[in-house]
Amino acid sequence: MFKLKVHWQIIIALVLGVAAGSALQYFLGAGAAGSRWVLICEFLGKTVFIGLLKMIIVPLIFSSIVTGIAGLSGISGFGRLGIKTLGYYVLSSVLAITIGLSAVNVMKPGLVDGKPNPEVASFIENNSKKFEKKGNAVNDDATGLREETHPLGVVGNLVERMIPVNIFKAASDNGAMLSLIFISLLTAFGLIAIDGPGKEAVVNVVGGVNQLMIKITGWIMRLAPLGVFGLMSSTIAQTGPSFLLAMASYMVTVLMALALHFFVALPLLLIFLGRVNPLRHFRAMRDALLTSFSTASSSATLPVTMRCLQDNAGVSKRTSSFVLPLGATVNMDGTALYECIAVLFVAQVMGASLDFAAQLSVVVLALLTSVGVAGVPSASLVAIVIIIQNVAEDQPWGGGAMAAVGAIYAVDRILDMCRTSVNIFSDSCGAVIIARSEGEKGVLAGDEIDSSSSKAKE
Repeated sequence: MFKLKVHWQIIIALVLGVAAGSALQYFLGAGAAGSRWVLICEFLGKTVFIGLLKMIIVPLIFSSIVTGIAGLSGISGFGRLGIKTLGYYVLSSVLAITIGLSAVNVMKPGLVDGKPNPEVASFIENNSKKFEKKGNAVNDDATGLREETHPLGVVGNLVERMIPVNIFKAASDNGAMLSLIFISLLTAFGLIAIDGPGKEAVVNVVGGVNQLMIKITGWIMRLAPLGVFGLMSSTIAQTGPSFLLAMASYMVTVLMALALHFFVALPLLLIFLGRVNPLRHFRAMRDALLTSFSTASSSATLPVTMRCLQDNAGVSKRTSSFVLPLGATVNMDGTALYECIAVLFVAQVMGASLDFAAQLSVVVLALLTSVGVAGVPSASLVAIVIIIQNVAEDQPWGGGAMAAVGAIYAVDRILDMCRTSVNIFSDSCGAVIIARSEGEKGVLAGDEIDSSSSKAKE
């Protein structure tokens, strides 16, 4: 097996993980969650594989951003790259939210024959106390998104998170991604503004750290099949089949919307903005997509995404080092899409009808909170709580809506794996599009879709 390419090893591990998890669920039933076998699988996947990936996130992001931006020709180059990156993030996020909002309004997953789904409503009522606490607390520390309203709203909360009181504490915290990016940008921008031997020494040291992190990433990826097997088997073993049927309409709506964005919207952006063949880009990003699907973590997948873009897609370190770390925190297409569907699903189950103004506020909040969601599993649940609190405030259905987050949490892991892959693919598409706009000729060279492909090859 180890003679196969990495993506084939990961695919085989995914299949074996699903088979092993299904067997554990079949033989152990509800007791699978606490069984020794599931604990061993979780240890291999979460503690070892994801733990090793998270270990290198901080030094990799810092060194990548600093070396990438410090190598720009000047401040004007930095500004141009930044404007293009933010422009792509806004465009792709708006497309994702539009698709999600359209899907949930057309399919109405929270309704059965025009009335709130009785099975889901009964589940919420019977398990409200059990799941309400879970839904409010999931990954609260990791995301940094607090339920209480900031005096300046969500934007004020984001700015507060971005500016660290202690840069050394922020630089050692995987949950403080915005602070880390802010520190890295300041450092890189300062290096551009100074000259002399001091600048050269710092750039050389940080560049050496970046090369070291890339090498360590390659070593960690050799354990990917083992980690993927552990993650998939433990997830499948703990996902009971009974409630999946009651939530089937909701899950189908989410998956259909994610598929539309993944297979239609993003490839169209690659074709019309990047002038490259989407199929070639899919092949280049195989390892990253499989890793993101199994880990459900954009942050943990970041080292693999950077390696795929640089080695397979031909994107320069200059572009990928700037676009990807920022995208792992700011550009969350799948998350924004999911938040819209989840909030409107909750409203439908609770028998509420959201007018245009209320749905517009959901769109704005989904766009803002998706920026603040950390790239860790189930982090978007906290953002969903924030949106519901803002939309359902002073509404008759507001109190019961918070308990409905528990129903979403019950099936969240499977959907989280899918939306994380969308997040990763969107970041990679943005990097390719921006690299092409910057005139990088090696980006997916040899398979351009425009008539100038022969000239590009020359």
